[in-house]
Amino acid sequence: MRMKAYAVVFMLSCTLKVASQFQFPLGAWREHLPYNQAIGVVHTNNVVWMATPFSLLRYDPVDREIERKSKVNGLSESGITAIGANQTSGKLVVAYTNSNIDIIDYEKIFNITDIRNSNISGDKSINHVLVLQDMAYLSSGLGIIVLDLIKMEVKDTYVIGESGNRITVLETAISNNFLYAATTEGLKRVSLSESNPADFTKWNLVFPANNSVKSVFSYNNSLFFRQNDSLFMFQNGTRTFFYADGWKIQNETVSASKLLLSESTADSARIIEISPTGFIDKIIGNPYSVIHPSQAIYFQDLYWIADSVAGLSSFDGNVFNAILPNSPAGIALGDITSYKDGIWTTAGAVTDSWQSANRNAGIYAFTNEHWTNHDSRTENEFDSIRDIITIVIDRSDGSAWAGSFGDGLIHISNKNNISHFKLNSPLESSIFSPGSIRVSGLAFDSEQNLWISNYGAVNNLQVKKKNSNWIKFPIPLSLIENAVADILIDDYDQKWIISPKNGLIVFNHGQQIDNTGDDTYRLLRSGRGLGNLPDNEVLSIATDKNGLLWIGTAKGIGIIPCAAEIFTSSGCETVIPIVQQDNFPGYLFKEERVQAIAVDGANRKWIGTRSGAWLISAEGEKTIYRFTKDNSPLPDNDIRSITINGMTGEVFFGTIAGIYSFRGTATESTDAKDNILIFPNPVPPGYTGSIAIRGMLNNPLVKITESDGRLVFETKALGGQAVWNGKDYRGRKVSSGVYLVLISDESGKQKLAGKIVVIKK
Repeated sequence: MRMKAYAVVFMLSCTLKVASQFQFPLGAWREHLPYNQAIGVVHTNNVVWMATPFSLLRYDPVDREIERKSKVNGLSESGITAIGANQTSGKLVVAYTNSNIDIIDYEKIFNITDIRNSNISGDKSINHVLVLQDMAYLSSGLGIIVLDLIKMEVKDTYVIGESGNRITVLETAISNNFLYAATTEGLKRVSLSESNPADFTKWNLVFPANNSVKSVFSYNNSLFFRQNDSLFMFQNGTRTFFYADGWKIQNETVSASKLLLSESTADSARIIEISPTGFIDKIIGNPYSVIHPSQAIYFQDLYWIADSVAGLSSFDGNVFNAILPNSPAGIALGDITSYKDGIWTTAGAVTDSWQSANRNAGIYAFTNEHWTNHDSRTENEFDSIRDIITIVIDRSDGSAWAGSFGDGLIHISNKNNISHFKLNSPLESSIFSPGSIRVSGLAFDSEQNLWISNYGAVNNLQVKKKNSNWIKFPIPLSLIENAVADILIDDYDQKWIISPKNGLIVFNHGQQIDNTGDDTYRLLRSGRGLGNLPDNEVLSIATDKNGLLWIGTAKGIGIIPCAAEIFTSSGCETVIPIVQQDNFPGYLFKEERVQAIAVDGANRKWIGTRSGAWLISAEGEKTIYRFTKDNSPLPDNDIRSITINGMTGEVFFGTIAGIYSFRGTATESTDAKDNILIFPNPVPPGYTGSIAIRGMLNNPLVKITESDGRLVFETKALGGQAVWNGKDYRGRKVSSGVYLVLISDESGKQKLAGKIVVIKK
């Protein structure tokens, strides 16, 4: 394996102070968002702000501290499209795709929802923010939204289509007492002294160029606009050519009297500084910091570059410094799995055109509170790999195996060596797409054999045995597209294979894997006698601690209670639970697309749907939590994947807007008998959260007593963790002191497991 050099060079030039996220309380949230995908950069009077589509980064050049801002700590939304700043007051305007607006004023965040909540139809996304003193002009699909930054409210909306219709405004600029707008009808303007700029008849079309005027800006006391990838000066109603060089212009920004262009070609990128006469004064390029630049500004004698691949960096004329907190390189739309005290996840299928152009497919590992990224920016082996959608960890050595929907199988050893199985392996091309080797599901059995779903292939199920021999299995069922996907292996080593569009396949290889003569298959579908699934579109599958299989479909959940009998003469049908919801009985998650299921240490089920995440009791009869983007920090209701760190109880949610995690209350039971951990301990003054006691065996009874043995609190552990709210059995906060933790074993015998120190002052 040959590592790309910038993974080292890129980070050597800057030492950052970043607040630790290692310990966070029960019931708290944190984000795991990509900070390399920068879309814009501005500065206020003393700090630099960088925006990604998911969050903000605040950087103080003096003390070199990074602050991350997201829905976890105050932002109203995900989906940032533009930012703008009043450089004197320090107010930052944050605009979102749905026209929701945040104004950050030091530590306070003011949310303006007027446009988002209005009944106005049309494209509400905001394309650009122009701040002029205490006013902000937001260019949007609805027109121009005017904000009063003193009153923190929408002052007006300018609808400026030729006939009073709504047209898209891409950018605005102010020059010589006129407000200019680059629109889909061309370049328009209105006098700043006009008493009613909301009247569309007051706007004049000064350059009619439908859909080709991309931006407008003021530079050196003159007005300029971009038409396609050429810059023009506009004076006295006349357009004069100013600059073009054949490169694609991503952005132009006037900062500290400098005109900075962000440019790219198919295989190169740069920042250039243009003189008032249209000549290049400076070229700024770097293969590790300037890859796909979004914007550049000049502040405190430094160039600050926002790059949609490399994040934020500064350049002093000689050295590039990376300002990049540790984070995953992508939003992880693919599989997500836990391993020991961390998780592994994949970028998933690339659907965004920019991501596809930049090969943003990868594997991200979160171990020891640190993200390690494996993709084309760090390792050459990923240059030709797309759409990594599934991943599994070999528990025998900690190595990772991942599947690409088109480019085969990838192995990352525990020493980070990478192997790629494609044309050089027994894996087969799809029968309807030659050359496309689609690995769509992976699982290890009890003997460490790796089972592989080879989607669309003639032999669509394969196994790579522990001894490295391969065996092929052509599933003898009539399947649309020979479709196979996620694999779950139960306690009997039976393989449960999701078959998109077809249902759920069950496979038993008999006594010996090598002997295919005793193999048995069954296809479960909806309908009594056919398997009784809630729907043929199976989306997720999990097995709980009682051996029951929970099947998530496009129309709710089914449970298979008799996996051992699936091939017997009596057979086994899916049970569709009927539960009481809002005083009415109904099927569990009826009509919900159940996209993810995970089982915690207390055998409770975390469910991911398109309408949020749920925690239900072990039997599914009670809802414990329901999280949506409206009542929690979740950035989106579309939950694609869920996994749980069994050691800490942290629940990770993969969404279309990034990974967020929640510190749950249940952990896995431990095999160790003296490994009790208590957090926080001591309990500091003013602490109002819960106290976690974890590392126990099999749901024991836990008692909190005073030092003389007087009972304070009693609870049953959830899996390997018990939670105490710091109150006695009457609901009163306990006083300062030392409290004993007693655990009862299966025989009822108590033992001292630890002590908790509570400090009130």
